[in-house]
Amino acid sequence: MRLKTTLQKEPKHSELVSCVGWTTPEELYSGADDHLVLKWNLSNNETNTLVKLPDDVFPTDMHWFPKSAAGGGKKTGSDLFVLTSTDGKIHLISKTGRVEKSIEAHKGAVLAGRWSYDGSALVTAGEDGQVKIWSRSGMLRSTLTQNSSSVYGIAWGPDSDQVLFTNGRQLVIKSLQPNAKPTMWKAHDGVILNVDWNPVNNLILSGGEDCRYKVWDTYGRVMYNSSAHDYPITSVAWTPDGELFAVGSFNTLRICDQAGWSYSLEKPNTGSLFKLAWSGDGTQVAGACGNGQVLIGHLIERRLEWKNYEATVVSSKQVDVRNVVNDVKDKLDFRDRIIKLSFAFSHLIVATSSQCYIFNVRNFNTPMIFDLKEGNVTLILQAEKHFVLVDTAGVYVYSYDGRMVSSPRYAGMRADVLNYQTVALSNDTIAIRDKTDEKVVYVFDAQTGKNLGDGKPITHKLEVMEIALDQCGPATERRLAIVDKNRDLYVTSVRVFGGERKTHKLGNMIQSLAWNDSANMLAAFADSKFTVWYYPNVVFVDRDLINRTVFSKDASEFGKNPQILQYTGNHVVIRRAEGSIVSTVTSPYPSILHNYVQSSRFADAVRLCRFVKDDILWACLAAMSAYAKDLNTAEVSYAAILEAEKVQFIVNIKDIPVKEARNAEMALLCGSPQDAEAILLTAGLTFRAIMLNIQLYNWDRALELAVKHKTHVDTVLGYRQRYLERFSKKENIKRYQQYKDGIEIDWEKIESKIEYEYQKERERPTPSSQPASTGSTGSSVSRTGGPRPRVTAQT
Repeated sequence: MRLKTTLQKEPKHSELVSCVGWTTPEELYSGADDHLVLKWNLSNNETNTLVKLPDDVFPTDMHWFPKSAAGGGKKTGSDLFVLTSTDGKIHLISKTGRVEKSIEAHKGAVLAGRWSYDGSALVTAGEDGQVKIWSRSGMLRSTLTQNSSSVYGIAWGPDSDQVLFTNGRQLVIKSLQPNAKPTMWKAHDGVILNVDWNPVNNLILSGGEDCRYKVWDTYGRVMYNSSAHDYPITSVAWTPDGELFAVGSFNTLRICDQAGWSYSLEKPNTGSLFKLAWSGDGTQVAGACGNGQVLIGHLIERRLEWKNYEATVVSSKQVDVRNVVNDVKDKLDFRDRIIKLSFAFSHLIVATSSQCYIFNVRNFNTPMIFDLKEGNVTLILQAEKHFVLVDTAGVYVYSYDGRMVSSPRYAGMRADVLNYQTVALSNDTIAIRDKTDEKVVYVFDAQTGKNLGDGKPITHKLEVMEIALDQCGPATERRLAIVDKNRDLYVTSVRVFGGERKTHKLGNMIQSLAWNDSANMLAAFADSKFTVWYYPNVVFVDRDLINRTVFSKDASEFGKNPQILQYTGNHVVIRRAEGSIVSTVTSPYPSILHNYVQSSRFADAVRLCRFVKDDILWACLAAMSAYAKDLNTAEVSYAAILEAEKVQFIVNIKDIPVKEARNAEMALLCGSPQDAEAILLTAGLTFRAIMLNIQLYNWDRALELAVKHKTHVDTVLGYRQRYLERFSKKENIKRYQQYKDGIEIDWEKIESKIEYEYQKERERPTPSSQPASTGSTGSSVSRTGGPRPRVTAQT
């Protein structure tokens, strides 16, 4: 990616340009020390004077009223901007050039002014060291702070409830709440000249007289520290989507990734770049130059790769696609400016300022085209069957034939701050992390846009930083990976009906992660290692096998803070901290194993494991077959990894004549006694459900079931009595004390009743003549009394 910059043959301003601002991607405004504010029409290259300021007014900053707050459409933009000046005043000026209001704001020059994202307030900073909050109409609300030095830069927090400002070499974040303690840290070795705070990625950008630019999180931790430049950093600016930022210095303009590394370095003959501003669609940047020029730059040469295809944006309205296998090239021309594009799952999606184009790799000549309501697409996500478009107004799911499938939304949704970390998509599910409460993740059916399961969102115990959905398998088994504020990785089930949602921790110190596109495998950089969970679902099946189904290797070869871009097949594409792209491969066998199990070809899966002779593969197959309730394969797999206890347990399960009881035993093996009990009760096996709770020492539940179903109350009391005698304890459960006196415990009678229950099971008609071939996630009691799961005795 690089920036194609243009300058005028002759400067339109006769003096230093101090500020620039966009209303629409075709309309730009600039203010300069020649007391002029000029309007630039980029579609016809015309320049007009909007307003002539008094001779004693030198503009220092301009900021247009937020388009979303003003209700402006994609063509109209805003109709009011604030202009700060050296005479201590702020001026509210309309799009027609009329000065609506001039307000005495500071002693000395007003150095910066910014509207809040919701348009409800204005913040200004001045040479007098004060930061002030104003109403939309220009009434002073409060003086936020008084500093000893001039405040050169200010920025609003993502929720418009905090303000970031400079104080010499320090950065300060202060809440609008009167008694809130500010966050403050030393950021540079020289005076800080400019700051920006992006609402999408929540990162802070600063540049100073120490000739460095830095990226920070909101806790004051440095995420990137540049090398020293030749001259002070005079301007910094994030793109609206937070994926890139621009840095300006003397005769220097740099475009950088949000991680800090540089895409391009331009050396225009402009003098210092005093202000930078991005257009609303993030495709163009304007610079206020010290020599009277206004620099305009277009992002080009964005490059995407998918398998053997490469797509490159060669100009603002053209994309070149190349098949690297046969070197076939296609030129794709567009009517309007290209804003966003995405390439995955055999489809190239290109969003322009007015339309969306869907290209299939089999034929680039006949795209599907549909019109866009908003001309500002901020995010494109793809799955195998459909894709998601996000603009400032909402989230939309489209099929690859251009038909809108659904538009999921929830109360208070802010589509303008969604990014790749906070939205996840699969064939049947879309997940969105809430901005208001970052612990909450909403999950929707991608086909209908309705809330999934019982309608309740997923609520994590800490703030969620990143989410990702697996891509394969049935919708009922969809899993969501969550990385929280502590960088811990959790996997949770998405579709839950009635029962409790199961969430399990999978890893910690996660830097970056990605699901595989063709099998449910998860790759991540975790705790300085490159780690691949070949079967993450193992946490819901047999937690003892978690570490035995993981591949990991030292990640030092990928440098510091690498990011996973893609995990396709057994190929992982990684971007290193300095921006270079490297690749690594994982074993191809787990993916083949996933495909075999998905199509219930367990005999082929066993043959594969015997051929490869890898314990990781056997452990994966053991968990997969246990989850799929295939007892024969589970027995062979557990035997291969020397899990003798579980092999014996499975052998005992195979002797049970009733399918539902076998399924319940498998649920017990998978650590889900609640599921086991539910399976038994649904099948009418009340006796086994009672015995399950007795064996797990769930005495209250065992008696509750016996009383509710009016059966085997004496059996429960008898086993409870034996338990107490064995441990020399006295009865301390009130319900047992109540029933003990009224019911006689006759073991001959109890044992005959138990034998009768087993006889009934043996006489039940069985749908299959192979009781050994079926298992489940359930619970039950083995008649043969073989090894049982480890349980803790509780009274």
